[in-house]
Amino acid sequence: MKYPDFRLTDRVAVVTGASKGLGQGTALALAHAGAHVVVTSRVQERAEPVAAEIREMGREALPLPLEVREVDSIEAMVQATVARFGRIDILVNNAGINIPEQALEVTEEHWDRLMDINLKGLFFCAQKVGKVMVGQGSGKIVNIGSQMGFVGGRLRAAYCSSKGGVVQLTKALAIEWAPHGVNVNGVAPTFLRTPFTAAMFENKEFYEEVVGNILFGRLGEVEDVLGAIVFLASSAADLVTGHTILVDGGWTIH
Repeated sequence: MKYPDFRLTDRVAVVTGASKGLGQGTALALAHAGAHVVVTSRVQERAEPVAAEIREMGREALPLPLEVREVDSIEAMVQATVARFGRIDILVNNAGINIPEQALEVTEEHWDRLMDINLKGLFFCAQKVGKVMVGQGSGKIVNIGSQMGFVGGRLRAAYCSSKGGVVQLTKALAIEWAPHGVNVNGVAPTFLRTPFTAAMFENKEFYEEVVGNILFGRLGEVEDVLGAIVFLASSAADLVTGHTILVDGGWTIH
């Protein structure tokens, strides 16, 4: 009997948007499971503290700048990673934004910015890293989506569109790359308490609306999501591909 193994010993992981919030937690969780981590951020200096924590765990960490809206930046990050480690075993596509606004007020500029980061950037990160993984015959890609890729939400027309695209893109990439030993999955969290969401939860009415839709009666924490990410990045998920795991506290079942 071969038992599930969630360890990531000496695997090389890339995490986009890893300086804060879920990205930071993901980078640390992967390192805790044994991986060496490429910590990316638009501003490299912001990735340095996370990289330092990873090194304190006894893992290697490589902080790199990454602007996911620019394919050249993605390519440079991938090349630097391969030059340092020789391979990429795990990619967590975490970088993303939201611009809450009424659908009648969404501007072309805001729509394009959100799509460029949440969907276009995610695709080209997957593509560039995917070429490395296909070449080596193995790899795990985890796309961070949202429960809003499955349900609608006020003030989130563009955001829901982008995250719905992530769900479908995950399926399409999984079909193409499975023959090459590459698993592509997603994780879709509910509203999490992070530095990015703190301001929105100062609105008591909005906070109560959100908590009222989560069956456990509380906001999600970064720690609630990390287990699903580590699972999908591990050999325990070798026969799982094309799926998006909802970590939503039951929001989407009622």
